[in-house]
Amino acid sequence: MQNKLLFERSVAGSNSFRLPPSDVPEEVSLPTEMLRPDNPPLPDLPENEAVRHFTRLSKRAYGVDDGFYPLGSCTMKYNPKINEWAARLPGFAELHPLQPEATVQGALELMYNLERALCEVTGMDRFTLQPAAGAQGELTGAMIIAAYHAKRGDTRRTKMIVPDSAHGTNPATANMAGFDVIEVKSNERGLVDVPSLRAAMSEEVAGIMLTNPNTLGLFEEEIAEIAAIVHAGGGLLYYDGANLNGILGVARPGDMGFDIVHLNLHKTFSTPHGGGGPGSGVVGVKDHLAPFLPSPLVAKNDEGYYFDYDRPDSIGKMLAFHGNFSVLVRAYTYLLALGAEGLREVSENAVLNANYLRMKLRDHYHIPFDRLCKHEFIATPGRLKEEYGVTTLDIAKRLLDYGYHPPTIYFPLIVPEALLIEPTETESRQRLDDFAAAMIKIASEAIADARLLKEAPHNMPVQRVDEVGAARKPILRYQANA
Repeated sequence: MQNKLLFERSVAGSNSFRLPPSDVPEEVSLPTEMLRPDNPPLPDLPENEAVRHFTRLSKRAYGVDDGFYPLGSCTMKYNPKINEWAARLPGFAELHPLQPEATVQGALELMYNLERALCEVTGMDRFTLQPAAGAQGELTGAMIIAAYHAKRGDTRRTKMIVPDSAHGTNPATANMAGFDVIEVKSNERGLVDVPSLRAAMSEEVAGIMLTNPNTLGLFEEEIAEIAAIVHAGGGLLYYDGANLNGILGVARPGDMGFDIVHLNLHKTFSTPHGGGGPGSGVVGVKDHLAPFLPSPLVAKNDEGYYFDYDRPDSIGKMLAFHGNFSVLVRAYTYLLALGAEGLREVSENAVLNANYLRMKLRDHYHIPFDRLCKHEFIATPGRLKEEYGVTTLDIAKRLLDYGYHPPTIYFPLIVPEALLIEPTETESRQRLDDFAAAMIKIASEAIADARLLKEAPHNMPVQRVDEVGAARKPILRYQANA
């Protein structure tokens, strides 16, 4: 009974709630043939049973406040609750984007100061706070690159270089912005192959999209040479900020030679996220690209703060209004709480935690790039698959039985059977030890009884599902009469 769906728990006549007769005249604006002939078959339940059903479902959700969330490349860190307090202050929470500027001076001041703080953190000169997600920030950056070359009359630049270790959205974003993608392979050390990059560079290349550290958790040691090659060829460097947590407060993309950077405020600067939102993919640029930023930007004069719409070279608006403001408030609170020393400590602890876990697991799993990493690292089943047939998916499913959200699996694609593990800076040594112990236990189980992993999870409300069938023949709605 506990696991039945709401419709399956329905008992005719059990819901005694009734609405009073409507005193509003009925007006039908839809064509008659589009109207239902009968009422929809909604479940019939008393209020307490409906509340219990949804409360039970809510307890099955998993988030960073429930436990360890080592989702590589996503930085699912703990979100300080003071950020929530700040975002809920009436002066912020009750604003409307169409209010006159004179009535929102506090909000504009926050946006103005946040932009300057982000410039300091990244080595950029201006920021737009408008993009509502990392992918939209990527598109903003790619469109700025296109606008820059168009303004110069350089119409030949129709290609974008994307390393094979890039985030999966990078090639899609470049294509959406009108570029053809040139993939550059990684070398045996997991870094951009510089000779291949040099060979790919031409007068048709508009720029390169990469992140540093890359998705293998490795710092691009030859980033200065990469920047020199791209700039010498007339291209621009775009920085995907998904991995900024690994260098925060220690190194700045602007100092490495990047012209554009997008940041995920909801990851690096701590806003609860997942399931599609909320997000903020702010974009920073060097001075020579500032004219192309989305309009408006927040500016200041003797009379106060205002929105600057006088931007003739702007790529236009990327969002209806001015960004996900509550995320901006949380990010600004986070920056003020930590300060420069605190931000550096974030990345130092993130790197320490990742390397601690790497060392704990290296004797039980294959570590393809077993050297000093940044905030995340790759592990694979190694001999567990070769000798016992245990896959990355099996390991991830078994981790659920131990109460852990699995790491990112099968990404990046250049490493077969990848487990991408990012512990973040907010996990204690005890938590890391417990996670490592679970992973080590799973490795021993794979050797003793591989079927145990093949049939996992064993303790979840939903067991192993037909994922191929679910993807090919999804059931997207409940059918009461099925």
